Amino acid sequence: MAAQGTSSENRPNRDLQGFFPFTPVDNQTQWLERRTDIERRVLLAAGLWPMPDKTPLNAKIHGRVERDDYTIDRVIFESIPGHYVTGSLYLPKVRKGKTPVILCPHGHWPLGRFMDRGESTPATQKEFDMGAETMVSAARSPIQARCVQLARMGCAAFLYDMIGYADSIQFDSHRHGIQREGFCGAAADLRLQTYFGLQTWNSIRALDFLLSLEGIDPERVGCTGASGGATQTLAVSGVDQRIKAAFPCVMVSTAMQGGCTCENAHHLRVNQGNVDIAALIAPRPLGLTAANDWTKELETKGLPDLKKLYGLLSVPERLSAHIAIQFPHNYNLPSRTAMYAFFNRHFKLGLDEPIQERDFVFLTNEESTVWTGPYSKPAGSETGIAHERKVCEWMSAQDSKHINSVIQSTDASRIDHLVQGAWRVIIGRETPAPQDVLWTVTQKNDEGSFYRIDGFVEQSRYNEKVPVRFWYPKQWNGAVDVLLETDPATAESRANQSLAYNRAAACPNLYLSGTKEQPRFGDNLQAKNNGEDYREFSAFTYGYNPTLLARRVHDISALVTMIRSDKTRAIKNVRLVAGQNHTAVGLVSGVILKNALDEVQVQRDEFRFENISSHWDPDFVPGAVKYGDVDGLRKLIPKLVYHP
Repeated sequence: MAAQGTSSENRPNRDLQGFFPFTPVDNQTQWLERRTDIERRVLLAAGLWPMPDKTPLNAKIHGRVERDDYTIDRVIFESIPGHYVTGSLYLPKVRKGKTPVILCPHGHWPLGRFMDRGESTPATQKEFDMGAETMVSAARSPIQARCVQLARMGCAAFLYDMIGYADSIQFDSHRHGIQREGFCGAAADLRLQTYFGLQTWNSIRALDFLLSLEGIDPERVGCTGASGGATQTLAVSGVDQRIKAAFPCVMVSTAMQGGCTCENAHHLRVNQGNVDIAALIAPRPLGLTAANDWTKELETKGLPDLKKLYGLLSVPERLSAHIAIQFPHNYNLPSRTAMYAFFNRHFKLGLDEPIQERDFVFLTNEESTVWTGPYSKPAGSETGIAHERKVCEWMSAQDSKHINSVIQSTDASRIDHLVQGAWRVIIGRETPAPQDVLWTVTQKNDEGSFYRIDGFVEQSRYNEKVPVRFWYPKQWNGAVDVLLETDPATAESRANQSLAYNRAAACPNLYLSGTKEQPRFGDNLQAKNNGEDYREFSAFTYGYNPTLLARRVHDISALVTMIRSDKTRAIKNVRLVAGQNHTAVGLVSGVILKNALDEVQVQRDEFRFENISSHWDPDFVPGAVKYGDVDGLRKLIPKLVYHP
């Protein structure tokens, strides 16, 4: 416990089932600033800030299947060395001029690219009964149906596998809890190595593959997917401007944000949600659909905000939405028809509407698998946990090349842009304005040569209160020491040292002071996969909530702002003194508040984020190792002093 006051109030955690309204903007300047924040957060959460090297794709296109007016090729390429992306490339047989291309992530439909409800099954019949489909082939696989029709419309459509689906067999799954090596392990999370990030990278490399093909029109590149495929559509379309129009289905809402480990990443939905991420596509054309699922309120929650934004950007005609809440979660014929019209209009395909699907010959698994002929399935160390380790090692090597090299350089501006920029996203809150910080005194005692003052600092914008004890010398010299101590006796001793030099001292009782574990989300979920609660994956906590360390930095920011903005006293010097077990929060606070602090003192200890093995350690911060660990932080603090 700190020197005075009870532990800070319990601040509520959010989860994927929370409410995620769009953050409004009033003008284009505000939007450009907000857009930068959203994009930076998505890139950081995906582990793509900065971008890794684009290594050779070594693409293999083989085993063409001929149909009446289109073809399907089998595709294999390496998104990173030794990691294969697999898929089916649908092409029109007759190509007039340059060919538009549509990237087609499939989402969490059973078997993905190999989806088949069956020719005469209750599942297929149900699609007919509800009016969702009119042809057996499309009812069996709406995933195939959209690619066939897009090819018939004159587009190239690339349907590629999510990790662990169909031919993507190097990862046995992408739903795991936290007790494992490789992805979802503490070491990976400290480096922001996640399924969401790898799939986003796969999508970016899929764009590289498509744009490398002969006769492709780079000005007509689209992306569409539903459910988890819509999450992929949002991610890649938001951060890759090569996509000129996007049509994410049944995912954008202010409600549930995505239930899979591949849809959740650390820091991704702190201060934002899927509506904000969808807005990254603006002013490019954006089409949405809603169904009787978590998107059912889109028309009144989320869509009006996007309409206002597109109006603000003077392109209201580029936003459209197909609201059909009579259907369950889907990418059915009515939704696909809306999508065809969307791309027909924005890519100027010149087709008469409504565009009608025609029946097609169903593509069997044997006809679509890429692991055939001379191309054997990956096996042994190319699969499973051994492969995960290799992927993590490659990503870590990229960090060494692109981040650690910057940290070791003498280029202060590059270090500041990369490392401090990353930590500002991780902390997730700007230093409060003076008018947003209130100070309330609860007790004041005259101790002879100094006053002992108890009170609390409140951030009115967030309704957060931080108990603080001040020691204020009567012969004060204008300097203040902010003491980060948990033990009251140690805090008192440190304060006496400050008083001996006529410096004031302030010791905040930081959020959940003394706790042994961070608050988490996931323990109460019953979403099981192979007997494992995969929603214990730490991104289900840290993807929606600031870390405990971040919240403590928020507290310190409020206190320092209050001290610096005191108009009744001439503040000459503010020093942050981090005691035992406060090295991490002291260093991060020193970076975030370096313009408000004259000096930062920490202990010369062996603390490293890299040595943290528990996701719930109070100092655990996803991404802390990626951005240089304590060495990166130290390089950003102008005056760093070590104390005993």
